[in-house]
Amino acid sequence: MNRFVTSLNKLTHLAGGAALVGALILSWGGTAFAATQASAKTIKTSKNAKTTKASKQPVAKQKQRVLADAKRGVHKSAQKSSRKKSQVAVKSQAAPSKKSRQSADLQAKAGALRISTRLHSLPLAPDMSSASGLSYGERLGLRSSVDRLDLSSSVALVMDQETNEILFSKNDSAVLPIASLTKLMTGLVVADANLPMGELITITANDIDTYKGSRSRLAVGTTLTRGELMHLSLMSSENRAAHALGRTYPGGMKEFVTQMNAKARSLGMVDTRYVEPTGLMSQNQSSARDLATLVAAAYQRPILRSLSTSPGHQVELGHRVLQFNNSNRLVHSPLWDIGLQKTGYISEAGRCLVMQAKVAGRQLIMVFLDSAGKLTRLDDAERVRRWVEAQGVPHLVDRPQG
Repeated sequence: MNRFVTSLNKLTHLAGGAALVGALILSWGGTAFAATQASAKTIKTSKNAKTTKASKQPVAKQKQRVLADAKRGVHKSAQKSSRKKSQVAVKSQAAPSKKSRQSADLQAKAGALRISTRLHSLPLAPDMSSASGLSYGERLGLRSSVDRLDLSSSVALVMDQETNEILFSKNDSAVLPIASLTKLMTGLVVADANLPMGELITITANDIDTYKGSRSRLAVGTTLTRGELMHLSLMSSENRAAHALGRTYPGGMKEFVTQMNAKARSLGMVDTRYVEPTGLMSQNQSSARDLATLVAAAYQRPILRSLSTSPGHQVELGHRVLQFNNSNRLVHSPLWDIGLQKTGYISEAGRCLVMQAKVAGRQLIMVFLDSAGKLTRLDDAERVRRWVEAQGVPHLVDRPQG
C-alpha cells in the first residue's frame, strides 16, 4: 500500500496533475481502499483464512488497474496542459494590439488633462458633490426651513451695513459651497495687490475648466488686460478670466489661493475656505455671516463697486467685438440702487447672490444662498426689498436656524 501511494505522489509531482490523480484516488477510494480496510478488519476478526485471501486478491488487481489508469490520465493531462499553454501564448501575442490602443488613448487624455488645468494640483477638502444632483443645502434639509417671507433660498441674511444690525436671518451660520461668489474674493486680492491693471494677460490651456466643463467665450490665445479680466470676472462671472488672474499672480496659483485664505482670516471670516479662484469647486465654502463681511470689505474698493455693477462691456478681439452683460439683471432696474453685487451657481451650491444696496434710505447687505430656481434668488431679493420698504426697516425679526 505504501509503495502504491509513493508511486502516485511521484506521478503527481512529475505531471502537475494533482486534481486528476485526486479524482482517481477518490474513485478508487470508494472500492479499493474500502476493501483494504474491510480486509484488514477481516484478518483480525475472522478465523477463516480463505476469506482473508479472497479479500486481498481483488485489492491487488485494483491497484494495478489504478496505476495503469493514473499513468494514462497523467499523460493526457500533460498533453491537454501543453495545448492550453500554446493557445494562451497565441492569444497573448494577438491581444496587445487592442489594449495598446486603449492604453495610448488613456495616456493621451491624461496628458491633455494635465496640460489644460491646474485646479487639481491644489489641496482639496472633501467633495460636496452628490450623485443625486442635490445641492449641499438640500441634502442638509435647509430648504425645508420656513420663514415669514417665504424665500426660496435656504440661507438668507439682511444686515444694515452701517450699524451691523441684523434685519433678517435664515440659517445664517450654515457653511455651504459658494460657487462664483468666490470671484469677489479673487477681485479683492488682485485689487489689494496693486498689480498693474494695464498689463496684458493671455488665456492659456491652463485656464480651461476641466472640472465642470463650463464654456467660455475667451478662446485660448485671447489677450486682454488685467483690468478687463477683472471686469469680465466680476460682471459676467467669466471663469477663464478669474483663473487667469490667479495663475498670473506673483508666485503663481498656489500663492494666490494662499492670499485668498489669508485675506479671509484677516477679515475674521472663520467659516470660509478657498481652494481656487473661480468657484467651480464645491470646496470653496463660506457662511452668510462671513459673506456679509466680505461684501462690506469689497465695497470699500471703488474698482470692485464699479466693475461688479457694470451693465455690460464690449471686448475687441481682432475683427470681432464680443458683448458681455451683467449676470444680475437687477442692476438694470430703476427700483434698485446697487453698490456692489456678485452672482454664483454650481449644482452643489444652488443659486447664490450677494449685494450691497440702498433700500428705504439705508445701506443694506443682502446674502442669499442655495436658491432652487434660476430667478428665485432675484425674486428673494425683490421680496426683501418690498418687505423692508413696507416695514420701515424693523428691528431683529425671524431667525429660523437649520
